[in-house]
Amino acid sequence: MLVDFNTLPEESRIWIYQANRSFSDQEISEIEDKLKTFIENWTAHGSDLQSGFTIKYKRFIIIALNQNLNKATGCSIDASVHFIQQLEKEYNVDLMDKMNVSYKQGDYIAYKTLLDFKKMAKDKAVSKNTIVFNNMVNNIAEFNENWEVPASESWHSRFLK
Repeated sequence: MLVDFNTLPEESRIWIYQANRSFSDQEISEIEDKLKTFIENWTAHGSDLQSGFTIKYKRFIIIALNQNLNKATGCSIDASVHFIQQLEKEYNVDLMDKMNVSYKQGDYIAYKTLLDFKKMAKDKAVSKNTIVFNNMVNNIAEFNENWEVPASESWHSRFLK
């Protein structure tokens, strides 16, 4: 059951998929349509899952699930992963690699491998004040408070001296 992302409770579970490139406006429109269709049909043991999504910065797909009504099961999570993998193939984009880092450079969203980010930290090309995206957040409350933060307030801080 598709609902507006902004109406879901703060404890709703989220999954964040970061793209290794920006989506075009045309791609975003198509992906939004596909997300709507997927979520309308997303179930756990035959029960509807109250879910919503948002796309941020033309690069992040965030899916949220109100687990107060029905929890995701192994099968329903598998279905969402298969859906995201299908998007990867269709749009020739990487959405599943958690070992990459996205961060802000002014208005631009940069995307680097973890190794490149570590090297940049060592070379002082990024600092503790660099705004990073902490895709490890688990729910909407954490997303709102701790997703877009200075590197010093995220797991990224371990690479900064």
